[in-house]
Amino acid sequence: MFKALIVGIILGAALALGGLWLYFSSGRAPVAVTDPPLPFERKLAHASLDAHLDRQQHTDPAVPADETNFLAGAEVYKQNCAVCHGLPGAAPTNISQGMYPKPPELFKGTGVTDDPAWETYWKAAHGIRLTGMPGFQTRLTETQLWQVAQLLANADKISPAVKSAMTAPPAISMAPPPSVTVVPTK
Repeated sequence: MFKALIVGIILGAALALGGLWLYFSSGRAPVAVTDPPLPFERKLAHASLDAHLDRQQHTDPAVPADETNFLAGAEVYKQNCAVCHGLPGAAPTNISQGMYPKPPELFKGTGVTDDPAWETYWKAAHGIRLTGMPGFQTRLTETQLWQVAQLLANADKISPAVKSAMTAPPAISMAPPPSVTVVPTK
């Protein structure tokens, strides 16, 4: 009797896993941005992210939450984040409207002002799988990441000067483009 129960459980689990594999491998699972989400998709993704963040070290910001860092963070944000997450008072971009899941508008509502700066730093540095959120750890400096994290953690408290900087066109680097050396091949 006990042996039959174990065999039944194993067989049931194998059938369930086989059914899931067939569902995904046969093209029936939603993969387009316009497809409706899977049941519990959002809940499972958030539960996984929240559990992972709970295990991370909660570090103190490497830069102070001051006007200088907010202004520097605003420039980094405009050049790297605004296309998906938007700017204060601006309509969402076509890129952000075409994404699934929709990227949060960080200057609308509470945004991430209720998140500690370390959490925003971690998300910006490492990215979030299957969301379109890239990791910037190899593209931005630690200081730049902390400046953006501090800006966003304090977005509900920024001065009119920082808000104005957020809506001004991004600063254009006047540095010459890097030179490329072409090595002839034989």
